Amino acid sequence: MTASIAFVGAGPTTLYALHALLSQGELPARITVIEARGAAGSGSPYSAEWNDRAMLSNIASVEIPPVTQTLAEWLAARTSAELHALDVDPAALDERSFVPRLALGRYFEDQFRALVERARAGGVSIQVMTDCRVVDAANTPNGIELTYVSPPSLRASKAIFDHVVLATGHQWPSRQQSRPGYYLSPWPASALSEIPATDIGIRGSSLTAIDAAVALAGSHGAFVRQGDRLVYEPAPATEAFRLTMMSRKGILPEADFYFPLPHAPLDICTPEAVAALIAQETGGLLDEVFDLFRRELIQADSAYAAETALGEATLETFAQAFFARRAASDPFVWAAANLEEARTNHAARVTVAWRDAILRMHEVVAAIVPHLDAAQFERFSRVFKPIFVDVYAGVPHESIERMLALHEAGKLKVLALGEDHAVDTQSPEVGANVTIAGRTRHFPVFIEATGQQALAAIQFPFLSLLEQGIVRDEVANDAPDVVRGIAVDELFRPVDAPLPPDRLFCLTLPFLMGRHPFAQGITSSFEMGGIVGRRLALVVKGEENPTHPAASAA
Repeated sequence: MTASIAFVGAGPTTLYALHALLSQGELPARITVIEARGAAGSGSPYSAEWNDRAMLSNIASVEIPPVTQTLAEWLAARTSAELHALDVDPAALDERSFVPRLALGRYFEDQFRALVERARAGGVSIQVMTDCRVVDAANTPNGIELTYVSPPSLRASKAIFDHVVLATGHQWPSRQQSRPGYYLSPWPASALSEIPATDIGIRGSSLTAIDAAVALAGSHGAFVRQGDRLVYEPAPATEAFRLTMMSRKGILPEADFYFPLPHAPLDICTPEAVAALIAQETGGLLDEVFDLFRRELIQADSAYAAETALGEATLETFAQAFFARRAASDPFVWAAANLEEARTNHAARVTVAWRDAILRMHEVVAAIVPHLDAAQFERFSRVFKPIFVDVYAGVPHESIERMLALHEAGKLKVLALGEDHAVDTQSPEVGANVTIAGRTRHFPVFIEATGQQALAAIQFPFLSLLEQGIVRDEVANDAPDVVRGIAVDELFRPVDAPLPPDRLFCLTLPFLMGRHPFAQGITSSFEMGGIVGRRLALVVKGEENPTHPAASAA
């Protein structure tokens, strides 16, 4: 029999799942891809509908798993006119260059198109439905029924599939501006162009906040290259334009650092060592894994270990030492020095050992998250996770340049909120009032830019799956009020759901982040999509007779 498979959402996760599925040989399957946007492949992080032209991606060709060709190869095949239209400088291109988000989106769209064309040429039945929004999904005796609408009629249509993969990507609030002057997210970036020249507060200081700042700066001036310096030139009559980025620590992210690929193996904090500690169930898993982390870091960089007193450190004391010098410094002085170091190291192909070791350990350590009790999970999220995020979320060098240029032009400050602060968005005034240690400051415009947050099942986009008890929250036994995303197993199938195994897979990012804390970005799309694509190939080819897992969740 020929199985029917539907992918809901056509961003990079679906691209990699489809690639893994089609790579397993001849498939007795009909495949349907349904995408709400006008083009398949890019997803919201890289789409023209959501991003400003100036926004940069923070992943280079060397890190992106190719489908039919690498990003560097694809860019090399573009004409000068095409590269100019994408704001890509051909003279600066190599496998470690960062390009605008829109350029990366075009690459993924072309990869998706090429993959589908190659599959069709090989006899695979693939239908791609763009400008088509799935509004509900429900289990039936014959499969998953999808309800969808598409222009011009917008009448609801229904179709049933044997297997459905939900990969709807980022999920932002339905209303960007919940009240005058208060923005729940910076997306779509086009809405930021309507904000007048005024005093603007941005909560967040990571790449999402930088993206918001860059989009706003582009509406009220321009970044201009003067020799080897980047400067910001305000437009006329924009004297009132000011940006304040704020976070608890009041620091900027560090510039992307050089590291070799493929990654060298770990010696102490290995997947096997972490798995052995998980299996022991001693109750002290977080501290035991931190000890592995500590020993690996001491071996990798003894000078850094001495500087941070790592030999005697606890998780909390190391977390404090990790950020201490940076938090005590002027954020722009630190950023300038860090940028110079990163550029020098890239040019000389020099790796900072402690940064590289932490980068290599983040996915290994993440395996413990589903096994942490409520108290350990809170400690992990508050103390350990920020260390890894700070290292792997380094930003393009030009992003730091832009922040420095805005600051030098008197248009940008970074504010440390600390622990004693409050943000009031309900006052009669537009925007928000920010109170720090008893002192209040009003921002006529305030933008939440802390990135995609983990979501609970109540926010799942397909109501019928909730009502049927198929999608539900993963709740810790010792803390029933603490939600860690939806309950899925290691193959991203709903746990203990009243439906046949392998009928439904959930790869919708915001509902996985509570249990997969580092599941963001292209490499995560590749890994998760690959797991589901390979599983589907086994199932439709009849090479495995799966049994539904019990309550174990991934």
